[in-house]
Formats: sequence, C-alpha cells, structure tokens
Amino acid sequence: MAPANTVSRVTAPAETAADTRRARLNDAPVSIEIDGLAKTFRLPHQQYSTLKERVLHPGRSTTFDEFRALEDVNLHIREGEFFGIVGRNGSGKSTLLKVLAGIYRPNAGRVAIHGRLSPFIELGVGFNPDLTARDNIVINAVMMGLTRKEARERFDRIIEFAELEEFVDLKLKNYSSGMSVRLGFSTAIQIDSDVLLVDEVLAVGDAAFQQKCFEEFTRLRAENKTIVFVTHDMHSVERFCDRAMLIERGEVIEISDPRTIARAYNELNFGRLLHESSPDDDQRFGDQGSAEIVEAWFEHDGEPVKQIAQGQRLDIAVSLRFHATVESPVVGVTLRNELGHTYLVATTEWNGVDLGHRAAGDAIVVRFSVETPFATSRYLLTPSIAREGGANAIDVREDLTSLHVHGTRDTGGLVELPYDVEVTES
Repeated sequence: MAPANTVSRVTAPAETAADTRRARLNDAPVSIEIDGLAKTFRLPHQQYSTLKERVLHPGRSTTFDEFRALEDVNLHIREGEFFGIVGRNGSGKSTLLKVLAGIYRPNAGRVAIHGRLSPFIELGVGFNPDLTARDNIVINAVMMGLTRKEARERFDRIIEFAELEEFVDLKLKNYSSGMSVRLGFSTAIQIDSDVLLVDEVLAVGDAAFQQKCFEEFTRLRAENKTIVFVTHDMHSVERFCDRAMLIERGEVIEISDPRTIARAYNELNFGRLLHESSPDDDQRFGDQGSAEIVEAWFEHDGEPVKQIAQGQRLDIAVSLRFHATVESPVVGVTLRNELGHTYLVATTEWNGVDLGHRAAGDAIVVRFSVETPFATSRYLLTPSIAREGGANAIDVREDLTSLHVHGTRDTGGLVELPYDVEVTES
C-alpha cells in the first residue's frame, strides 16, 4: 500500500495512445520508398496547335526549356503511417503523388510501393464522362483490382457514402465538381487498399462531405492503412498526420512532426525566411504592412493574469494597431498546451463580429471570453489578424504569451469537463 502522503496520478490517455502509435510505426516495415526521385518537364518555346502550322513552318525552332518539378526527393513512409505533404501552389506536391500513382514516369531515382494502391489525386481521373455513375464505379473498381462480382457487391455502399442514390444513371459529364469528388472518394475507400493517395481535391466538396471524409480518415488510420495526404489545410495536418513534409520548388525543405511543418509552411507561405529561434521567442509572420498585433494578454475580472484556476471565466485580449485601411479584418486566437495539442481556436468572424472599416491610425483591443475547463498545464497563445475571410494573414505572432491553469486535482484528462452523476436502484 502506498504511503498516505503519496499522490496518485493517472497518465494522460492521449499521450499513452500517441506513444504506443509512435512505437508501432517505428517498428513497422516500410510501405513507400522514394530514393533520389527527380521529375523534369520540357516546355517548348514554340507550340503547334494544328497540323497545318507544322506543314507551313517546318523550320521553326524546336527548342525548349526544362522545368524541374521534383529534385532529389528521398522519403520512406512506414506501413500504417498517415503522412502529410504540404507546400505552396506549384511546389511539386501533386506531381509527386502522380509519380507514386504511376501516372508520371520519373526521370531519375527509384519509387517502390508495397501493397495495393488506391489513388484519389485529381478530379475526374479514371472516370469516363460519357458513362453513368453505375458503369464508372464498376469499371474503376475492376481497374483497381476488384472482381466484377466484388465491385457490384460494394456498389450500394459506394453510392450511399457518396449520397448519389438519385443520380446513379446520370452521365458523369452532367455531374457537378462536388458530385464527382464524392463519387471518386467513395470508390477509392472501398477498394481494400493498403496505400491510399489523397490530393487536395477534397476542398471541392461541401463541409458536410468533408467531415465524412475526415471520419473515414480516422477509421483508415485505426485500421493501419498507409495514407499520403496532400493539403493546404494545416489544421488537418496537425489533426491526422504522424509526420509531414514541406516541399518548395520541387525540393524537400523539411520532414518533421506535423506542428513543426505547419509552422514552417505558414512562415514560407507568408514570405518569411525559415530560421531557428529559442522556445521562448515568439515567431512572427504575415505582411504586417497594414496592421500589427501590438500585444496580447489574459484577464480575469478585468485584471491581467498569468495563471488561473480551472473553471474560472477568462478573457483573452489582443491589442491591434492599423497602418492602412483594412475592411472587415478578422482577429483570431489559438491556445495550445506544451505538447502542442490545440485546445481553442476562436475568431471574430466565426462569432459573427464584423470589425468594419478600419483606417490608418486606428487602435483597438479585441477580447474573447471563455471558460477554462482545461487540464492543469501551461498554455501558449497565438493571436492573429487577417483580411476579410481569414485567408490572408496580416500579422501572426506564434506563442506570444502563456497562461498556467492550476487545479486541486490532476485526473490525467485533456480537459476537466463538468459532469453529473446519477445513481438509481436497479
């Protein structure tokens, strides 16, 4: 029996699950091998659009430029790993997926995939627009390795997931882009593949279908499927991926944990050079020309605080100054614990608050009021300001300040949600 003054603590379940998964992946065999991969495209200076032009101008220059889409890519992805690939438009992400899928032949290097592959990498690829959804499903399923009998047996599940029961006999050329995405993704996940390639075409689907896809990601991840996921959504990278890779102009910049890659992507995307900094230094990116975050802090009952008890009301204050006119800017805050888990994301836009017309010289303070059911830990605050719609960051200050949440007990949970207990006689 433990001494009376010994405090019993429970290990956080999320940490245990993450540690177990990391250990399993470290021991897993390699599923995808990429060694020294290079892909180059030839871009002719003179392009002929008709046979007549070729006949009339046979002596025209046939010179061309070379565009290096991928250069010396080296990557090993383990069986069961959920691997993210991020980068700006034109960085080579989709080209890499097409090489993995066998659509493009590499100019140099080696690619090996162990297991059955199911690609979902481009809207409409593999579908015949003059055939109905019914025919396309059977043809695609057979091309991916199923028998015709297996394809027909899974037909109903594919259509049900895609929510296209009313359109099975409609030709695909009459489908909207969203309907085509639903059909393609639904077909791909029914193939019993070992490796799934998913491009950012999921962004075409509506919010409800995207959520269904994310639930499928969770299921496939639990079933130890290897997934390569190309996206611009850093939240999805942090939510699902075990590791991620940042690629720029065909070259691998970094391969690391999801949060590190998400931060590096944001820095690169907003034009800031990557650099090393100490954990206590906040990192800043965005154009910062039209507005800036001056300061951010926590308040309780109107007073600044650096620590707070569980369950108390908390205000998160962000001070901003404008240097040029900005219409309806969006202010947001993100809270993460020391392990990098995101606990809170809030914006003025999601709350229906319009900051209106802001002119040069304006100075405002935006406050977000929240409860604190967080587990005892230190939490890091990242405030941000973006243009209308939240797409283009003006100023983001990563881990600008911190707050310590304390409590009388440590259950090991990620949050300490209030709950009731009822006992009845059976």
